[in-house]
Amino acid sequence: MKSYFTDPPRIRLLYWPLLLLVVLTSLAVAAREVFEFEYPDYFPPPAYDFSTNPLDSAGIELGRRLFYDEILSADTTVSCASCHSPYSAFAHTDHDLSHGIHDRIGTRNAPALFNLAWSTSFHRDGAHHHLDLQALAPLSHPDEMGSSINEAVGRLNDHPLYPARFALAFGDSLVTGERMLKALAQFQLTLVSAGAKYDRVRTGKDTFTVQEAKGYSLFKENCNSCHTEPIFTNNQFEHSGLEVDTTLNDFGRMMITTLPSDSLRFKVPSLRNLSYTHPYMHDGRFRKLRDVLKNYANQLDNPFPLSSNDQSDLIAFLLTLDDPDFVFNRKHGFPR
Repeated sequence: MKSYFTDPPRIRLLYWPLLLLVVLTSLAVAAREVFEFEYPDYFPPPAYDFSTNPLDSAGIELGRRLFYDEILSADTTVSCASCHSPYSAFAHTDHDLSHGIHDRIGTRNAPALFNLAWSTSFHRDGAHHHLDLQALAPLSHPDEMGSSINEAVGRLNDHPLYPARFALAFGDSLVTGERMLKALAQFQLTLVSAGAKYDRVRTGKDTFTVQEAKGYSLFKENCNSCHTEPIFTNNQFEHSGLEVDTTLNDFGRMMITTLPSDSLRFKVPSLRNLSYTHPYMHDGRFRKLRDVLKNYANQLDNPFPLSSNDQSDLIAFLLTLDDPDFVFNRKHGFPR
């Protein structure tokens, strides 16, 4: 039987990269840290079941690298971050609709990604009900990443570094679709936005200005039933008062349920980080918050009229939901 000691010197040299990989993997697995999921005590309990996908540092880092890697797309030009930029609170602001491979244009504005542990459905129409599965839609959509789970897994298996990173996260170097999706979910679960002025006021570390306080009262009176604090969404599907775009012909939730009552209903987005997530609405038709307020004041079946001053006060409150510490957190950014 041949061994390291009986093989010729030239053959022995081939053992060293493999031996180094085994040693580094063993050390990293031993040093792997469990990630403590933290959130304010005034937040409700998360909807995500962490027992099915426990967070740890290696899994989160793997998911972070996958999130920013164009290798997942068919032509290796588009990553998750292409439509979900950290500097836009993981939305995008340079165009109304998402852009994909070969500069193809999607049909919806990419939603912001944060506080996903409290979401019970994903995408504008709620097509997926579990964070571990939601990445399948953009991965396979012909106008987004245009790939498939099998193609992505094959590329990751052939990559010189990813098998070792999967070993750090999951104990062995086997790359599977389930592991890839779980790693992406782990990274996205860490995207918790809870450091805005609103949160400091909730914890007694700050106070609203007179205008912000007026806006908060208007918000609770007119908006809180759909944009329920402190997450600022009720996770339901509501009619936004918009007429259908005759070019996109997007009927929202009805395209999933086929129920006429769900026509033009879309998932209620969180109002956090609005300064970073324009343009607004499912098709990005509004670029300013005041235009959104005018829509709700004039087009709904039960409009709530707001004076110009009321609108200014409400916007002043909404801006207290901006969380720059989250947006510019380097832990969420492109991995160096």
